[in-house]
Amino acid sequence: MNLNREILRLSIPAIISNITVPILGLSDTTISGHLGSEIYIGAIAVGTMMFNVIFWLFGFLRMGTTGLTAQAYGAGDNESCRQLLVRSSMLGVIIGVAIILLHYPLRELLLLLISPDASVAQYSSD
Repeated sequence: MNLNREILRLSIPAIISNITVPILGLSDTTISGHLGSEIYIGAIAVGTMMFNVIFWLFGFLRMGTTGLTAQAYGAGDNESCRQLLVRSSMLGVIIGVAIILLHYPLRELLLLLISPDASVAQYSSD
């Protein structure tokens, strides 16, 4: 029973971290609901969907780095912890720059896959 409590204690921050991402879209939707048109809510939903797709596609970096770093830290291997930090940071920067450079084609591809109405697509890409 003690091991289960320890696992729960260690997993709570990861659970909270994963729950907070959808809350961003919820707050935007709540605010846009007061603007007077359902087009705005649709545009926020499409934009949030596009963000979530990109965020979760690259979630492997966050979750993989966390597990490997925890193993290295638990083994007392500070050098591996530093190497993991540098490698994952560099990979994150490379992916981030690639997303910035490919922003427009990526947006068009996601809009093509999501297929919103023309008016919603216009507002969601602004």
